[in-house]
Amino acid sequence: MMNQQMELGFGTVRDCPSRRRRQERRRRANWWFDRMREVVNNALEWHSAPPARPEQIWFPE
Repeated sequence: MMNQQMELGFGTVRDCPSRRRRQERRRRANWWFDRMREVVNNALEWHSAPPARPEQIWFPE
């Protein structure tokens, strides 16, 4: 008979793979959106095109 307390060790605890994957996806998404914000902030100001010229759709006889 054993009169000692058994110990359960957690010395080899690793992150859950799905948690790591989720963190990596979030990191990549943050990188992407940072780049997109940078692109938008550095974009040139565009002016709208002038109105089109009138179109002749009927020819008088």
